[in-house]
Amino acid sequence: MPKAFIALGSNIAPAKENIDRAVSALNQAGTVIKTAHYIASKPEGFAEQADFVNTVLLLETDLKPLPLLKKLKELEASLGRKPTFRNGPRVIDLDILFYDDESINLPDLIIPHKSLAEREFVLVPLNEIAPDFIHPVLHEAVSELLKNLMLRKKQSTVTAL
Repeated sequence: MPKAFIALGSNIAPAKENIDRAVSALNQAGTVIKTAHYIASKPEGFAEQADFVNTVLLLETDLKPLPLLKKLKELEASLGRKPTFRNGPRVIDLDILFYDDESINLPDLIIPHKSLAEREFVLVPLNEIAPDFIHPVLHEAVSELLKNLMLRKKQSTVTAL
């Protein structure tokens, strides 16, 4: 059965509980195999908002990528996500990072997620549960992507919860 890595984030209180509810809800899309510890991260793009709670999980699913994306959007809405501006506060954000080792480039869906190699708040929890997973486009292990990102950054923007 296909496996997908899903990033979860929330910065509207109660953020941890929003993530907990999303993890449970994701069982509607498949079977949650593994979930990383939660971390806190500074917002990117729009700084005037609360810090985020983030994690990554591994989902075994029989949904193909586009139906999976549709299901994630439905789950976001059912958990209270409302349309807002780019990089704004949100009750829940669910993003497909990887879907097996597929590379997909469609108008509504890009897999692997196009920004994951630049996002510490994604790579830290992803590295916890899948350090040896090879990025199908960059051909580097998650652990190497994180190491390279940290060499470029001046300081970490995430903390363990």
